[in-house]
Amino acid sequence: MSESLKQRYDVSAHDFASAGAASAAVKKTLKQLGFPPDFIRRTSIAMYEGEINMVIHGEGGVADVEVLEDSVIITLTDQGPGIADISMAMKEGFSTASDSVRELGFGAGMGLPNIKKQSDDFQITSELGVGTTLVITIRT
Repeated sequence: MSESLKQRYDVSAHDFASAGAASAAVKKTLKQLGFPPDFIRRTSIAMYEGEINMVIHGEGGVADVEVLEDSVIITLTDQGPGIADISMAMKEGFSTASDSVRELGFGAGMGLPNIKKQSDDFQITSELGVGTTLVITIRT
């Protein structure tokens, strides 16, 4: 692949029925392009966790995915409430999910830590009342 492939996915707020559709589409694309299974697994996990965070916390958002010859760059942008304390949000088990979200089996506080664990480069910026942006790079 000599050029990059760019894809954009809209992620709807509170739409648990469609949650994971974007990450499944990216997984399918990476398989079709012949990327290694471990790379596809790591990318799928990071993308899914970010997508779920946008559904739960971010009032929906946009996932921009750029597939390069040896890496994927995922930019997740939402217009949610923002993250008050990023260092706390990065701790395993910390969650601000509502009880109703937890009853659905989400909100265990593993999303951001899992994204970081699967990524080769992970950047997060957030502003209260404006939203949050994650830039995730995963290399083969």
